[in-house]
Amino acid sequence: MHRKPLLPRIACALVAGAALHAGAALAQVVPFSSAKPGAVLPKGWEPLTFGSLKNPTEYRFVEDQGGVVLNAKADNAASGLIFPLKLDVKATPNIQFRWKIAKLIEGADNAVASKEDSPVRITLGFDGDNGKLTFGEKTKSALAKTATGRELPYAQLVYVWANTYPVGTVIPNPHTKRVQMIVAASGPADVGKWVTITRNVVEDFRKAFGENPGLLQDVGILTDTDNTKASVEAWYGDIKFLPGP
Repeated sequence: MHRKPLLPRIACALVAGAALHAGAALAQVVPFSSAKPGAVLPKGWEPLTFGSLKNPTEYRFVEDQGGVVLNAKADNAASGLIFPLKLDVKATPNIQFRWKIAKLIEGADNAVASKEDSPVRITLGFDGDNGKLTFGEKTKSALAKTATGRELPYAQLVYVWANTYPVGTVIPNPHTKRVQMIVAASGPADVGKWVTITRNVVEDFRKAFGENPGLLQDVGILTDTDNTKASVEAWYGDIKFLPGP
């Protein structure tokens, strides 16, 4: 039986692997810093609303410390921005982002449905085997699509700034197990300051969901106060994905 030489097969595998890695490295989130103050959203970013019964959060681009960042103001409001993409986070597992808040949301508690607000969130939606979802989870996905125009991802990992939970705590969303929150910042110590966060997404996903992540299909931001009826202001810098370790 004729067999292909081993060396060309190894070379092809290396080229394919390099192409995948390069593709993952290129599939980056368009930075907020590429916008101009008062401008429309950078290419690729889209608004995410939660139906006519929710007041929208106000987002605008402003200058801060010599660069352009995204400013968010929520007054009993909840809406976000989302950036669709396809990214293998195993090739670029580290997410790095900056955020700043004017204050904590008094009484907020991400583990309690009636208090589940956060001044800042970074959301990561992942693809997966929807055949593993329960009937109830599929029903919630259909309801989400009715409200937002988008189905829930197979799994969503959300980084939040909590009032009291320690950094690294996993908080299941009180409405669905398909959304798991990771506390990336906590407490009042850094209120009013820019905070740079670097997290290993693969490790966080495994910790939250007990399995390996599929392809990342969207990245989003969300400042919301619709449960606590509070007012809050926050700022977001660029979001990047970096190679390991």
